[in-house]
Amino acid sequence: MSVLPLTSMNRPESLREYHWRIAPEMPADSPLQSAGDAVHPVLARILHNRGLAQPAQVQAFLSHHYLLSRDPYQLADMARAVDRLVRAVREGETIAVYGDFDADGVTATVLLTEALRAMSDERRLVIPYIPDRVDEGYGLNMDALTKLREKGVDVVISVDCGIRSPIEAAHARAIGLDMIITDHHSLGPELPPALAVINPKRDDSTYPERMLAGVGIAFKLAQALRLALPGRANWDESNLLDLVSIGTVADLAPLMGENRKLVAEGLAVLNEVRRPGIAALMAVSGLQPRQMTAESIGFALGPRINAAGRLAHAYDAARLLIAGNNQTAQEQARLLDELNRKRQSLTRQLSARAEQLIDPTAPIIIAADAAFKSGIVGLVASRLAEKHYRPTIVMESGEHESRGSCRSIPEFHITDALDQVADLLVRHGGHAQAAGFTIRNEDVPAFVERLTAIAAEQLAGAELLPALDIDAELPLSQVDWALQETMARLEPTGYGNSAPLLVSRGVQVMGHRVVGSDGGHLQMHLADGRANGAGSSRYGRSPVTTVAAIAFRQGAWAGNLPPLIDVAYRVGVNQWQGASNLQLVIEDMRPTERESIQL
Repeated sequence: MSVLPLTSMNRPESLREYHWRIAPEMPADSPLQSAGDAVHPVLARILHNRGLAQPAQVQAFLSHHYLLSRDPYQLADMARAVDRLVRAVREGETIAVYGDFDADGVTATVLLTEALRAMSDERRLVIPYIPDRVDEGYGLNMDALTKLREKGVDVVISVDCGIRSPIEAAHARAIGLDMIITDHHSLGPELPPALAVINPKRDDSTYPERMLAGVGIAFKLAQALRLALPGRANWDESNLLDLVSIGTVADLAPLMGENRKLVAEGLAVLNEVRRPGIAALMAVSGLQPRQMTAESIGFALGPRINAAGRLAHAYDAARLLIAGNNQTAQEQARLLDELNRKRQSLTRQLSARAEQLIDPTAPIIIAADAAFKSGIVGLVASRLAEKHYRPTIVMESGEHESRGSCRSIPEFHITDALDQVADLLVRHGGHAQAAGFTIRNEDVPAFVERLTAIAAEQLAGAELLPALDIDAELPLSQVDWALQETMARLEPTGYGNSAPLLVSRGVQVMGHRVVGSDGGHLQMHLADGRANGAGSSRYGRSPVTTVAAIAFRQGAWAGNLPPLIDVAYRVGVNQWQGASNLQLVIEDMRPTERESIQL
């Protein structure tokens, strides 16, 4: 992968610089070279660089088919879990679904509760339980498990949590609870002593998709139960797919493999708007039926569902998803929308507070304050990590313990780092670039010292600048409707399968103006400066000689634009007053080096 050199000439000081990492050309001996007109050459290059190097893989990807079996019983311990739940359903035992307070956990809780209730003789025998973020914290809680047992619960199924809770699982067994753990987070040094532990990351799991979200694993358990209890499974599996798509996208599970198919199928259900709660949430979010995309989930539905667990209780989001009438749905949707607005305001305030507490040049940024809120620390950590390009930890300081949320960069595996200081932590868990933990206050100084040393060692010599991963470089004259249509074949796009990022060099700015309430965005019209807009399309349509573009949060360029620029952009469509027009969404731009362009 090549890296285009940075240049700061004429760049406004308020705008950050990026490395542009250009993906390599497709090898001459690639099997995809023979695809011909069946696959656009730019798309073929993108797919090859995303690990789809064989025609069969490409065909399966583009048609949303699987090359390998997706039998849920390939997941380790699935048969054991299903056998116990079948017995519980047949004998009328009480089952609790123990979830988490984020969108993945909430959708997984609702999904499995609905599936089990549809199979049970009495709905009341299936109890959803979501812990309180402040009072109970993330993951299994011994007091909560004890209370569930006292209420007559026989079996507890965790969703989206539990893999790092061996002590709590042992407690459940000691008080007579049969514990089934379903989780997708990174494994700890030991599996919890539960009746069954379903996690596709287990070494002994033969299931081909290892990156399912928590709601995806809950869906696989529901599928296995449906196979085991065909006489009781009088429900449509597709009715659960809208929940799967929301949880998967909101939790940033990579949209490749099975996740991509599940989200695509879930989006089809979302666009049918089968749930009153989804209809109400779409209305307050300004979304329209039949226009829902993965981006709609990531930027509209997901944040509002998450807001409940951040600032109130996740049950508010669960009530929305299970609402059976429009009035209840509309009330819950308005509540979530209000909480989301409050969340946005608090994030801005606490991010400003955090900036006063940190050293942005440290190998790892760590901020702790009693003013931080547990539901907001992850968002603040994300902002700091993005702005300063450092692994970041933000902690809410409590009376005796502090709770931290971590966000990292690709160069630093944050959960592995926490594992190295696990002796200082009450509990912890997460993924490579996001994690959480609880720590006793007296251990915080040692924690900061040791983690800083770990980060300094691992990041020594690294140039900590953010990078844009460019899928392909091509002349602007080749951007046309055919290219846009072929790029759309990658949908649904998101984490792990991003919308293609392209680069065109020597682009001429034909006109520009600032837009937005504060003039923060830049609207432009661009042409290929090398050919004065001329070009041809191998797919028969007339080339676009001038194309509209929007550069969000880059209005500072308005007084600094040179004659020719290089642009990194995504190809989109702007819908306005019934008309559809091609539009480039500019991620970054820089002055063209004159020696690189032949006019």
